[in-house]
Amino acid sequence: MSKIYHQLNQHQINNGTIVTIGTFDGVHLGHKKILNKLIDKKKHCGLETLVFTFEPHPRKVLFPEQKDLKLITNTEEKVSLLEEIGIDHVLVYPFNKSFSEINPDEYIGEILVNQLKAKCIIVGYDHRFGKNRAGGLDLLIKYAEKYNYEVLEIAAEDINSINISSTQIRKAIESGNIELANQFLGYSFFISGKVKEGKKLGRTIGFPTANISILDADKITPKNGVYAVKVSINDLTFNGMLNIGVNPTVSTTLQLKMEVHLFDFNQEIYGKDIKVSFINRIRDEQKFSGIDALKNQLELDKQQIMHLLK
Repeated sequence: MSKIYHQLNQHQINNGTIVTIGTFDGVHLGHKKILNKLIDKKKHCGLETLVFTFEPHPRKVLFPEQKDLKLITNTEEKVSLLEEIGIDHVLVYPFNKSFSEINPDEYIGEILVNQLKAKCIIVGYDHRFGKNRAGGLDLLIKYAEKYNYEVLEIAAEDINSINISSTQIRKAIESGNIELANQFLGYSFFISGKVKEGKKLGRTIGFPTANISILDADKITPKNGVYAVKVSINDLTFNGMLNIGVNPTVSTTLQLKMEVHLFDFNQEIYGKDIKVSFINRIRDEQKFSGIDALKNQLELDKQQIMHLLK
């Protein structure tokens, strides 16, 4: 289990650390290029690994006018993914305007060295930090001898060889290209939420659904439509189909809903925590001529998805 901190003075770091810094939204395959370097380095030197990340996302603080930024992972999900990789320490630091204006020299000496006990710093070739983003790889290297740490660079060709960014993944999710997003992530994009009570219209046509309330307003939502999904509840996983949209056949409101029908499932799960992993997008949401036409299409969707998730 990783040790999680939200302030510099909370940490329980006794020996030196191998540190990397970044937002790591999505913890995708590009990020894993860096994170795996930490794990490999630990095997050879015995230092503990530490990820220095931030909440909220720095862009929300530095560019508050950009209100449309949605995140692939919330903080809890990001920490969980870092734990799965095997990171020893995760510092989720509260990012604010004053922190963004810290002198780069002070950032290195006071935070990375004195507080985080950095003995090895691993960053991408384009990593920037401190006031006006004035600090970078060259400054880290400049101070390496003075502070007795090693700097390892993730070269441009290493990162660009897989050509992945969180921005690309967000665009793929928002356009409904879940397969591409999953390919870049290295796992299935997922949403965590809570099951809330709905109008129970699905039960009347043989397709009872669980309405999902998303817990984080900043979480990105895939494009409206029907998806093949895997759903985890109480450590059990079920196949299902999920609709994101406004239910135009049976509803006159334009309220966006996320509803999932689980195959071979008849338990009461109101109020339960739920994790939905998106596997594929099947079709757009449609308005049908009536309930029978809707029911027939749902049956076709179910058969297609059951075959897909075999």
